[in-house]
Amino acid sequence: MRIPPRLVALGGAAAVSLALLVAPTASAVSSAPPAAAAPALSGASITAVGTVCYSALPSQAHDTLDLIDAGGPFPYSQDGVVFQNREHLLPSHTTGYYHEYTVITPGSPTRGARRIITGQQTNEDYYTADHYASFRLVNFSC
Repeated sequence: MRIPPRLVALGGAAAVSLALLVAPTASAVSSAPPAAAAPALSGASITAVGTVCYSALPSQAHDTLDLIDAGGPFPYSQDGVVFQNREHLLPSHTTGYYHEYTVITPGSPTRGARRIITGQQTNEDYYTADHYASFRLVNFSC
């Protein structure tokens, strides 16, 4: 199981517990909300969020997650900016809780629509392939 360094900073056992808590063992991509993740997300509604296995993400998303773990450098000046959650699809938190990072889209002349959104307290990572129309919580255990 891949445990991002920012989770490892919590301590080995805590990191594994947290990774398992936010990483249900369902299919590679699910439109159902991850029931086990609800308590870790402060009881917030996650009905608009499904899950996606880390192994099912495009390779460019793996590259972005690796850059996030390493602290950069990032390919776009917008990477790392505060994500406002204007769509209200992610659990509600104070401004500054979420940050966004570009997932490079090969062949696109722009940043494209793919992003990783990170949350700060429980270190959750969300993937969107459709520029914030939907989100999938990344499950690092599959």
